[in-house]
Amino acid sequence: MTADYLESTISAVIDRRYSENGIHVSGQSCCINAAMRKTLLFLCLAIVAGVANLRLASSADIRPRIRAVTVFIEIDPSNYAARILEAQRFLAAAKDALNKAGFEGAGGRITTQPFPQYTKGMKTEDAVAFAVKLREAAAKERSGLNIGAAMIHDNDDPAAASLLVDILSKVSVNANLITADEQGIHWNAIRQAASIIKQLSERSPHGDANFNFGAIAMMKPYGPYYPGSYHLGKGHAFAIAMEGAEVVGDVFRQYRDPVEAERHLSAVLGAYTKQVEAVAMQLAKTTGWTYEGIDATPAPIGDRSIATAIENFLGAPFGSAGTETASGIITRAVQSTTVKRTGYSGLMIPIMEDNVLAKRWSEGTFTLDSILAYSAVCAGGVDTLPLPGDVSEDQIARILGDVAWLAYRWNKPLAARLLPAPGKRVGDQTEFSGGVLVKTTIQPLPGARR
Repeated sequence: MTADYLESTISAVIDRRYSENGIHVSGQSCCINAAMRKTLLFLCLAIVAGVANLRLASSADIRPRIRAVTVFIEIDPSNYAARILEAQRFLAAAKDALNKAGFEGAGGRITTQPFPQYTKGMKTEDAVAFAVKLREAAAKERSGLNIGAAMIHDNDDPAAASLLVDILSKVSVNANLITADEQGIHWNAIRQAASIIKQLSERSPHGDANFNFGAIAMMKPYGPYYPGSYHLGKGHAFAIAMEGAEVVGDVFRQYRDPVEAERHLSAVLGAYTKQVEAVAMQLAKTTGWTYEGIDATPAPIGDRSIATAIENFLGAPFGSAGTETASGIITRAVQSTTVKRTGYSGLMIPIMEDNVLAKRWSEGTFTLDSILAYSAVCAGGVDTLPLPGDVSEDQIARILGDVAWLAYRWNKPLAARLLPAPGKRVGDQTEFSGGVLVKTTIQPLPGARR
């Protein structure tokens, strides 16, 4: 629509409306002179332009960010530097391609095969020293590093879990341990995971090392999110983690009817994931790296809050009635995308990575039981859960067991990242020093007398 057309149309409307009211708009006797006519015309054009701009703003892209591009490589002590360098060259190309396609972020992450495979036969101090070398090589291009799973099967050697405590308490890398798969729940691994969590809380400043450890259940290989990312030895592959809490918030701000909300969210996520996949497939074609999929879980961080998004839908605080419905809508929308999916592909509720979640946790609007309930209709689990410093290994194991049972029963990927706070009790505020962790209040465990 041209400016001339708009002006002529508005002018005709002014003439018609004033003529209908007995006001002549031509000649010397006009009650509205030329200057006034020009002013009215200008105001009408301004209003039309304002409405158009408002419509453009409301329909403008609130695009998801790319949390990470994660590559999966195989290494050994003789080739690790070359393999990491090759991975970083790919990550730089991937970031450039995604940014040019309009997707911000795309930080690089590297996941190796399970570390027991390349530390086998090493003394503890040598294995820790090698982890330091890996970290230093990855840090040259600011890449994240995950050394994979300490235990994959329940009958794996628990010595790897003990070694992981030594590594994580001294080196800033990510790792995990599998607590359930298609064969069942790994009760031995759960006990080992509880021991790892308790020891890391005691052997690292503020217990911060637990931020880098995840107990994962029913997770498949090639998930891009840390710390649950792992693979079993087929390297030279990559996956993409999207970050779309604000996209969810924008849809939920406009649509509160469950059917309409899910329909629109599915359409928006479907469009964006296809755009990202097109970039990924082109990267795979030109580089020879294998594309393993997209995890479009709308992970939050700071003010880019999934709690705010859900509160837009509820019109009430996160944890209120309807939160389960919102969780299910988000998960079904993510899983309706027709791209190759990997990882969680559901909903994450990281208590201390989301400013509003941390605030609501302090206020007590949701609890550990709430998170487990939401996990029944989503995929994610219990993430960055603050616990009192005197929590016992047995209590930790019971939480991990609940998550594993839920994941196994419903065949869905769930993870637990539990953070005991040394020296802190129920009612105290957390003081973890990790840069992304928001302070919140430590709440009593379910079943505790209040």
